[in-house]
Parts: sequence; structure tokens; C-alpha cells
Amino acid sequence: MKLELHVWRQSGQFEKGYFEKHVLDDLDEHMSVPEMLDHLNTKIIKSTGSPIAFESDCREGICGQCGFVINGDIHGPINGTTTCQIHLRSFDDGQTLFIEPFRAKAFPIKKDLVIDRSAFDRIIQAGGYIGVNTGQASEANTILINHELAEKAFDAAACIGCGACVAVCKNASAMLFTSAKVNHLSMLPQGELEASQRVTNMVNQMDEEGFGSCTYTGECEKICPQGISITNIVDLNRRWFWK
Repeated sequence: MKLELHVWRQSGQFEKGYFEKHVLDDLDEHMSVPEMLDHLNTKIIKSTGSPIAFESDCREGICGQCGFVINGDIHGPINGTTTCQIHLRSFDDGQTLFIEPFRAKAFPIKKDLVIDRSAFDRIIQAGGYIGVNTGQASEANTILINHELAEKAFDAAACIGCGACVAVCKNASAMLFTSAKVNHLSMLPQGELEASQRVTNMVNQMDEEGFGSCTYTGECEKICPQGISITNIVDLNRRWFWK
């Protein structure tokens, strides 16, 4: 399989970037996109060049580290999945691919396809926890939680923090991420006591990081690899109003 790649190269946050062209004609259609980049980097290293920097970890669609943009599509041409789960059979033989990092003010480029997602970490640090004493785990049935509520909390907790919701949003809003992290704790009894302070701290931190406002277009839900529902944003707004 043959592909013409135009990969974004940028040596640092404040350096000028550019697209670097590579033509690969020995690809297997069953390769994932990160495997293709590994293959390309092997060739670059053998020719004494500088390998392309990109992130990946689990390569199973779980960790969310691998995200970048392919031909304008966040993560790639298939909605609801991560870049590492996009295989070359999703493209046409001989196709040209433009590969670049997520673009958002709050996600500065560190190098090539690698972005700094530490803004998400600081939002979590602002309130993504519950203030309970640690120690021996309590008996499972001590706090009764109905199945519907538990499932809703688990659905929100599924967010992997990949940043696709920010990258696809015209305002670079982090409301889907923040609302999921607020709600999966606040809707359960263990986190309910701190719900008001949690939403205040996390939303304020989100604004401080420079993310844009949500205009509820729904693109974030469509692109999310975990299918996080935008109803979480509605719930967050309700918590903010009544805090």
C-alpha cells in the first residue's frame, strides 16, 4: 500500500512549524496509524534524520494519548474512536494524508504531533476528587446506589481526557471533559457533599486555562471516543446555577 504523508514538524512551542513530505510504498493495510509512524521513523532514523515525535501508550483506545488530526478529521476519518484504532485500510491506496496536532490555545505544541494536555490535569486537581478518609475499603453494600444512577456515573467516568472535544469545538471549549469529571463524582453520594465547591473550582480553572465557551453545537459528543453525552454539560450548568 502506498501513501503520501505530509506530517507537521515543529521543534518547540514558539518555533515555526511546517509540513514535511514522505512517500511510503511498502505499507500494510492492517497497520494502525501509530504503527505507520513507527515504520516511517525507522526509515528516518536509518537515514540519520530526526524522528517524528508523537504520543501513544496503550494503543487499544483506552489512554487517549495518541490523538492528532488527519486530513482535518479529529483522530481520523472514523468518528467515535482514537487515532491508534484507525487502520490504513480506512484510506485509499495512493491517498495523500496531512497529519497535524490538535489545535487549541490551551494545548500548546511541545514538538511535532505532541501537545501539552496538562491544562486537563490542573482542572482535575482543582476538584476532581472527593475528600474522604482513606483506609480499609468499606463493605460494598454500605451505601445503596440505584443501578440507573450508577450506570450514568460510570458513563461520565469513561472520559479518557484525549482532548478531541476541545480540538473539534469551534470555541476550543473543554465543557464536555469538565462536565464529565464533575458529574461522575457529584452524582454519587460519596461526592455529593462537595458538589457545589467542585463545580465552582473546576469551571473556574477551566476558564483560567483559556478554554473557550460552550455553544452546544454537539460536535464534541459526535467525535468523543467514549461517547460521552452532552447531557453532562446540561447537568453541569444546572449545578453551576444552583450552587
